[in-house]
Amino acid sequence: MIKLTNVTKKYGTKLALNQVNLELTKGKLIGLVGENGSGKSTTLKLIAGLSHPTSGDITVNGEKVSRNIASSVAYLSELDAYYRFFNVEQAIEFHASQFPDFDMEKAYNIMTFMKLDPKKKLKHLSKGNRGRVKIVLALARKAPIVLMDEPFSGLDPMVRNSIVKGLISFVDLEHQLILITTHEIREIETILDEVIAIKEGNIVAHRNVDDLRKETQKSIVDWMTDIYE
Repeated sequence: MIKLTNVTKKYGTKLALNQVNLELTKGKLIGLVGENGSGKSTTLKLIAGLSHPTSGDITVNGEKVSRNIASSVAYLSELDAYYRFFNVEQAIEFHASQFPDFDMEKAYNIMTFMKLDPKKKLKHLSKGNRGRVKIVLALARKAPIVLMDEPFSGLDPMVRNSIVKGLISFVDLEHQLILITTHEIREIETILDEVIAIKEGNIVAHRNVDDLRKETQKSIVDWMTDIYE
């Protein structure tokens, strides 16, 4: 579904990604992990067509990525990218008007699960609740690819674990690929099929999570500690 071939991305003289080769297929929930500044967010922006590689090629279902790829890719930004004067319900309705694959019924089901007040203005929500709204808007789409950049940032640790587990019921892994960057590795480890480790713009490992546990007898967090020492 997603293929990166010799992808390099530079911001001025700063090298964000270095000759990255990566292939991802549908039916999987994949974690992209690494230190701050390692290239995680850059990778998602490139796949979403929000940024362009300095060199190399990126395709989604055989189609070269451009801004038009938004019809196939749902993207949850780590930034608060929405109209703050909307309430939750208006934000849902606006996204439904922008994306033909947006499922209103699913959006309201996720909103209820997230315990969001539909009449609450976005500008009056806590960071954690704004994060919940972004999850609603991303997962309500039927796009074959869902990219989520730090979706659990700001969520209360007491509820984060239940929200992570609840996400599974709102994902159609028969038809979708979910790629998540997160620092909350322990909470999300149990739902991951694959993990990709990136370091200083280089993919240093891409593993099936079950195979990783069997071979190393380690959790993803412990495995990452060995990689980033």
